[in-house]
Amino acid sequence: MNQTHYLDANATQPLRPVARDAVLAALESVGNPSSVHRQGRGVRRIMEDARETIAQCFGAAPQDLVFTSGGTEANATAIHAMSPGRRLMLSAIEHDAVRSAAADAHIVPVHPDGIVDLAALDRQLSDGVASMLCLMLANNETGVIQPVAQAAAICRRHGAWLHVDAVQAAGRMPVQCGALGAQSLAISSHKLGGPAGVGALLLAPDVAFTAPLIGGGGQERGRRGGTPAVALIAGFAAAAEASSGDDLAHLGRLRDAAEAAALARGAVVCGNRDRRLANTTCIALPGAAAGVQVIALDLEGVAVSAGAACSSGKVQTSHVLRAMDLGSLAGEAIRVSLPWNAAQSDIDAFAAAYRRVAARLRPTLAPHAA
Repeated sequence: MNQTHYLDANATQPLRPVARDAVLAALESVGNPSSVHRQGRGVRRIMEDARETIAQCFGAAPQDLVFTSGGTEANATAIHAMSPGRRLMLSAIEHDAVRSAAADAHIVPVHPDGIVDLAALDRQLSDGVASMLCLMLANNETGVIQPVAQAAAICRRHGAWLHVDAVQAAGRMPVQCGALGAQSLAISSHKLGGPAGVGALLLAPDVAFTAPLIGGGGQERGRRGGTPAVALIAGFAAAAEASSGDDLAHLGRLRDAAEAAALARGAVVCGNRDRRLANTTCIALPGAAAGVQVIALDLEGVAVSAGAACSSGKVQTSHVLRAMDLGSLAGEAIRVSLPWNAAQSDIDAFAAAYRRVAARLRPTLAPHAA
């Protein structure tokens, strides 16, 4: 097989050429950004220019952006530094990076379409307990976009804080911190087409940051210790800037075509079909285990995933789809997520491969009209 069609962008995006160039250029500079000599100042300028670029892309002030090793650390830092003295609350569909950092949190349910139950959130906050809610902007498995601004309004009314995991949303929809009304927001470079190993926590100006998750030499205004990965940060900024030019309408059309091919073979779409990321679809083939589908498509030269791709290579029943009360479909769904450079040829390959895989896994299925 000569070519693999990569349709697993929500796991990681292909590296953008501009990001690669920015990383290589920054690697030529020698110095620690904390040093006061000329070399140190030069490297620090690279980092601060990147900080300004990323902050501008996502509507934050540069001084309120904290560089981290990725989205997982950004989420954990927010929870560690902002939740003391507050009850933690999570939506039922949060990423495991958030769930593991807040193991004893209260859970806010979601509707069958994958949207958080705002009425339930309002009821839970009405008891007057100081709280902090973690709510993702767009789900990594279904692409469903959450009503974060409405949740933020409920939180304000009850004096609660809101942390937003925007790792999957950033670069795939407009993301502006101020418009969302959150106290903090996590983003990650490699989901934008930048290098892996770097991310950021964006803070509202009035957030009280009690203690860093990682101490050290006082970097990042005392909010995250350790020598910054300047070359990765430079690539992160280049990818963030480039992502603003992505043709999301084009991705949406390609996604719809992939979905139509699956529906014609008896698949079911999981999640709200109107409020989703343009690049993401979650499709279940009744009676066919998700892991078997992923392997079968891989053998056909098409890379997709089942659920999140952050479980050490394991395929497990999705807690997201269980929370949506999808029954057996929760273990029969795959995620197709298109990269920034997806082409019609990728969709054609997926459609042909899915037709063959569905015929093998469900041989008695009568094809629907395309």
